[in-house]
Amino acid sequence: MTDERRASLRRLEETLSYEFYDLHLLDNALVHRSFIHENPQLGLQHNERLEFLGDAVLQLCVSLLLMDRFSHFTEGQLSKLRASLVSEQSLSELAKRFAIGEHLLLGRGEEISHGRTKSSILADTFEAVVAAAFKDGGFEKTDRLIRRIFEPLIEGDMGAASFRDYKTALQESSLRKYREAPRYALTGENGPDHDRTFEVRLTISEHIQTTGTGRNKKEAEQQAAKKALEILRGADEEHGEK
Repeated sequence: MTDERRASLRRLEETLSYEFYDLHLLDNALVHRSFIHENPQLGLQHNERLEFLGDAVLQLCVSLLLMDRFSHFTEGQLSKLRASLVSEQSLSELAKRFAIGEHLLLGRGEEISHGRTKSSILADTFEAVVAAAFKDGGFEKTDRLIRRIFEPLIEGDMGAASFRDYKTALQESSLRKYREAPRYALTGENGPDHDRTFEVRLTISEHIQTTGTGRNKKEAEQQAAKKALEILRGADEEHGEK
């Protein structure tokens, strides 16, 4: 490991507030398959095995956190919230927050196609980093790391706003109030392939129409559903309904 690479990994440790006993584990977590294909002579391993383990570790740690925080939630509610917290979108956003993309080893092709900002690569790498922490420090130390990262998401305004399943909530309200499910239609795509923005129109008969935008169709649908829910709830409050 070069001095430059070691310094890069130490900066990531500081950002994560997690010190590795074996820095090679963190290094392995940041090696993308494309780099291995172009540099077989280095004898390195890509991070996909760590990604596999990290997914399981995240599922367990986040499940324990949610059960501790939401003792009144049903299994279904816990599952939905966990799915939101460990989704590709959520994990890629966390990876960006910790600047994990800056430390990735990528092949030239992925570098040119902006692999450092791709949601799928960032989310997978975040999982690999979690697995590296687990192999390095064990479950208790990793669980503390995960709680430190995810607790603000589920306790603050960001958690309330970002990880609620607006589409499900809207469908339930719409069926109850109008006996009709919302309809979603993709109305636009803009931007380059690596940074596209999607626009979706939501309609509930003649009652409600909203639009949402996002980096993928699902995100745009959630934004449109959030706006529609706000309209529904405002109307309910006017009429004294709950």
